Amino acid sequence: MKIIIGCDHAGFPLKTQIKVLLENMGHTVEDAGCLSEDSVDYPVYGKAVATAVAKGNFARGILICGSGLGMSMIANRFTGVRAALCNDLFSAALSRRHNDANLLVMGGRLIGGDLAEEIVRTWLTTEFDGGRHQRRIAQMDEIQ
Repeated sequence: MKIIIGCDHAGFPLKTQIKVLLENMGHTVEDAGCLSEDSVDYPVYGKAVATAVAKGNFARGILICGSGLGMSMIANRFTGVRAALCNDLFSAALSRRHNDANLLVMGGRLIGGDLAEEIVRTWLTTEFDGGRHQRRIAQMDEIQ
């Protein structure tokens, strides 16, 4: 699967770890930055990843900032992006099963690397249930 990943300075260490995990899982990964722990503005990187997912250039995207809140706010402004802030396994699974989330957001200052890896694995391997949930996604798309 083609996945684009991005972060701000607070998410850089976790992004580096998750990027390795994705590559080891056999995914094609594009890194949209940032490239160090030097302070940056998260909207720049959130916009880059969300735009690529919205255009269909990537099947999925992952964003990481300190809390995950800023990145999720940015990403959900883009038509066709269903970004889910997931800092636990249950949210990761439901974001896929019920919401067909195509962009995962995590808080790099809130969760450890081992949990983040499990969240990513869960999120990538959980299928969308469809059915009544598809109707609700269609209603969300009408709002934008």
